[in-house]
Amino acid sequence: MKINSLHIKTYIVTTFVVTMFFSCDNNFKEVQQIGVLQNQPIGEAKNINLKYTEAEDSIGRIVANLESPKMLDYSNRDFSFSEFPDGLRLSLYDENNQKNIVLADYGIVYNATDLIDLQGNVILITPQKDSLFAEQMYYDQKREWLFSNLPVRLKSATANNGHGDIFDSDTKFKNYTILEGRGDMILKD
Repeated sequence: MKINSLHIKTYIVTTFVVTMFFSCDNNFKEVQQIGVLQNQPIGEAKNINLKYTEAEDSIGRIVANLESPKMLDYSNRDFSFSEFPDGLRLSLYDENNQKNIVLADYGIVYNATDLIDLQGNVILITPQKDSLFAEQMYYDQKREWLFSNLPVRLKSATANNGHGDIFDSDTKFKNYTILEGRGDMILKD
């Protein structure tokens, strides 16, 4: 009797250990798969047209409009972001509904900081047909501010043309600064 009881207990323990061993192997593969999925986008959108609005006296006003042929959503990351690998067009509107347009070959929107990183052939076009060219520019959505720490080139339709190494501006492009500048400038007496 004692031998049968010992054998039964041994079989039960062995069955339990073998079951745990194989179930852990399957879970390990699932954990590895989850790690792979976290490096992939959680979503993909094509031909997007995102409009950012601001309420004024119960009337919504468009502040910005982001358009892109493709968006990859990485909100499954700890520091979530959206990527625009095929470029984007960002229209920034003022109170009079005039818009500045920013074009870029590539962009990333960081959700936690509301910062948009624009890269590759970045062009800012104003309603007055002034243009600013840069390789990289940032747009701070909270402060409605554009800036770059890389060289920029300004081509003005009416006044100043020049180059600089640092750019800082409001979204209306009425209060801008180009530091370490050089180029042709028209000065008033």
